[in-house]
Amino acid sequence: MKRVYNFSAGPSMLPEAVLRRAADEMLDYQGSGQSVMEMSHRSKVYEGIIGSAESLLREVMNIPDNYKVLFLQGGASSQFAMVPMNLMTKSGKADFVLTGQWATKAYKEAARYGEANVVASSKDQTFCYIPELDPATFTKDADYFHICMNNTIYGTKFTKLPETGDVPLVADISSCILSEPIDVSKFGVLYAGAQKNMGPAGLTVVIIREDLIGHAMDITPTMFNYQTHVDNGSMFNTPPCYSIYISMLVLDWIKNTIGGLEEMKKLNEKKAGILYGYLDNSKMFRGTVVPKDRSLMNVPFVTGSDELNAKFVKEAEAAGFVNLKGHRSVGGMRASIYNAMPIEGVEKLVEFMKKFEEENA
Repeated sequence: MKRVYNFSAGPSMLPEAVLRRAADEMLDYQGSGQSVMEMSHRSKVYEGIIGSAESLLREVMNIPDNYKVLFLQGGASSQFAMVPMNLMTKSGKADFVLTGQWATKAYKEAARYGEANVVASSKDQTFCYIPELDPATFTKDADYFHICMNNTIYGTKFTKLPETGDVPLVADISSCILSEPIDVSKFGVLYAGAQKNMGPAGLTVVIIREDLIGHAMDITPTMFNYQTHVDNGSMFNTPPCYSIYISMLVLDWIKNTIGGLEEMKKLNEKKAGILYGYLDNSKMFRGTVVPKDRSLMNVPFVTGSDELNAKFVKEAEAAGFVNLKGHRSVGGMRASIYNAMPIEGVEKLVEFMKKFEEENA
């Protein structure tokens, strides 16, 4: 069996221990005589799985008691509509920082339901930095303030949160959830697609403060009302059962194998340090992000030549380093080094890059 190093931005690689455990339980989950894929979501066995997934997430992320955890579907993209439909209901205004494609999509979707204000943007330099924020420009009576905390395509992250006062801070944390500790109490809503750091595609997690639930617009579809899912324990309809199960295994791995989010952060900083350290000293490759705003999860880089970029991606794939091609909107290369990417994978990639640089100097 040949396993490649998968640097995809998502769906991304999963911890090998998790995949092996899932394989062992594929036909018979803990003596139930059935696979999790085929069991009723209303069964006692499955209730145990979803309950365990929630309690592990609460423990690992240290989620306060006055927040609800929801296991939903529709990707982070569905949250671009759900958030305004549920929150943009007092002043009908919200603030946005545009740091990439996903933040921009969230802003455009919200603008359909109320007054969406752009307080800062880094579009002028292809989103290669996080803009400085001036609280004087914030909308005082906004219903929420939205950021995308880690920008998958452009490789930037917020290292300092906006000071929004009484205005609830809402963050898309799809590509950085579980990568390091986060103070949940600083946010009104956190949401994430699971397919980068948490599990397979199909699951979207929402962590929402209780006082923000129950104020949805009249036009809100039943399935887009947070209250619906709170009242039904994420079981209003059939949830993404198998994705939730794998996420439970991933959370168990983070807690018991890694030792929690502080340890996870140390590993992620080590991996990113190895790759950025090489990029900063290479004569051929260079990172595209302002150093102070660099993501630990997504590392975009270029050679300066489209021809050389294409050659590198092709040869890297042949050598077992897959999905290194940059997003179609920016080109170049991107190594996504999420939680499940072992340190060895980054070390071997850097070895390969050094060899490629020597051969193509």
